[in-house]
Amino acid sequence: MSANIIVIQPLVALLFGILILILPRLLNYLISIYLIFIGLSGLLPQLFTFTTTT
Repeated sequence: MSANIIVIQPLVALLFGILILILPRLLNYLISIYLIFIGLSGLLPQLFTFTTTT
């Protein structure tokens, strides 16, 4: 999962940079969506791993 995020982050940053140059009002929305996506992608694997102690 971490390898996929490493590949996706520069592409998302490039896309957001281009969109911000074209439409500066989108800055707040793009940053908030990006932060939510990164936060969820970091938390979801932790939520679905079950550790059992025997």
